[in-house]
Amino acid sequence: MLKERRMAAEQIAAALWDAESAIDVALTKTATFTGAIPALRRQAGASALIGQEAMERASQAVMALAEARRALVEAHKELTVAQHQVGLGAITMNDTGTGKPPIPPMTLEEGEVRRGGRSLRTVAAA
Repeated sequence: MLKERRMAAEQIAAALWDAESAIDVALTKTATFTGAIPALRRQAGASALIGQEAMERASQAVMALAEARRALVEAHKELTVAQHQVGLGAITMNDTGTGKPPIPPMTLEEGEVRRGGRSLRTVAAA
């Protein structure tokens, strides 16, 4: 049973890393495209009015991709909680070649503890 849960978790992790990478690539390419519009318009000596609507739409696409990235990051956090819920909290998901950067060690402040992937601070009795 543990072996099956671990295999499923590793497949989910690999799919998540692929999705995160794809969003980052799309965000980078779309931002580059968005920046090229005014630069090339200026280089061509065209009026600032030329391509304004296209640049605004491209900027909206960048924002939509940034929101999608935030949603994936939040999903990643929730999957960390689920990992603990299914008894795999002590397992580190291996990078499957996607270039996932190492997770820096988390520094807890005095009085903080980790529970289910979240930091909790103890509260003094009143």
